[in-house]
Amino acid sequence: MERRQQPPPTEIEIKVVTPRRGDNMVHPAGQSPVPAPARTFSEVYRPFKRWKSWLVPCFVVANIVVFVVTMFLNNCPKNSDKCIARFLGRFSFQPFKENPLLGPSSSTLDKMGALEVQKMIHGHHQAWRLLSCMWLHAGVFHILANMLSLVFIGIRLEQEFGFVRIGLVYVISGFGGSLLSALFIDGGISVGASGALFGLLGSMLSELISNWTIYANKLAALLTLIFIIIINLAVGILPHVDNFAHIGGFVSGFLLGFVFLIRPQFKWVNQRNAPPGHITTPVRSKYKTYQYVLWVISLILLIVGFTLGLIYLLRGVNLNECCSWCHYLSCVPTSKWKCKPHQIECLTNQIGNQLNVTCSSNGKTGTYLLADNSPSRIQQLCTELCS
Repeated sequence: MERRQQPPPTEIEIKVVTPRRGDNMVHPAGQSPVPAPARTFSEVYRPFKRWKSWLVPCFVVANIVVFVVTMFLNNCPKNSDKCIARFLGRFSFQPFKENPLLGPSSSTLDKMGALEVQKMIHGHHQAWRLLSCMWLHAGVFHILANMLSLVFIGIRLEQEFGFVRIGLVYVISGFGGSLLSALFIDGGISVGASGALFGLLGSMLSELISNWTIYANKLAALLTLIFIIIINLAVGILPHVDNFAHIGGFVSGFLLGFVFLIRPQFKWVNQRNAPPGHITTPVRSKYKTYQYVLWVISLILLIVGFTLGLIYLLRGVNLNECCSWCHYLSCVPTSKWKCKPHQIECLTNQIGNQLNVTCSSNGKTGTYLLADNSPSRIQQLCTELCS
């Protein structure tokens, strides 16, 4: 078998060229390195830090976990024979007549910490419900809408301003929404993160106003944001929607945006971080004068507003008595719906474990064999009978 002799390898001379910045390469002899295009200071320098979002996803997970725990404690099959999706066991949903959002009963939400004014005053001292209610949701549709909104709005804000400031805006706005809601709602309970979400929307608006000079296409962004806010607030005039929580959260977030989301003026940032030899316009003040003014006014309004709101709430003041037209901000009655909550009352007669319930509004009667005759269970049966 013939073997072919390989030709000797071609000798290539290699030399290392002193690298320039961005040109760490080895070039064959006789070839000159292609110079990298020069980049200006504005191209390599980012004036504001970009954060990694992790708190907002944690908020989403926390809300979902609380909803799952609420459904576990609700245990619909134990209390009703008309549960939806019974194959889910104790995670099945209340009947549509009782909760059309696919969720737990009102009594379960109340036990979990829903906003109920009567349990925060008159000696009960459960003011913690102002915070707990923002982590509860009335059903699958409710939590799905809120969490999608939180992801789209919150992640972008956290990337721009960091977890501390956005976390404070979210929680304090939720508290503000609950506080205004508690001062106006006549009865029933209120749950949901909508107040905190409207707070994030409000903070976006105030952040745009406060940092007006650093944005391009600012007028178009402002008009778009205002349009989105108006549409969302308009939805709140429908029945069974707590628009006072939306308004309170929005106003709180709007003021908090002037306090927490203020940015230094761009010239000051460039001057502070400019490389040696780079000429910048000298600027003494970190912020503009109008930013300082808005910061002071917003902080004062927040402190005064929260203080007065808590005083009025703990004294049992109903602001509907002071403002005869304010209830229209939460619901506008039409020929299609009424705004006043339907009063549910039942007559009960119990003999042993047998309970006879008659709804006062429609005259329907039901007979139940109960092992649990607690007031919350009887109220739940009354609600189902009158729906």
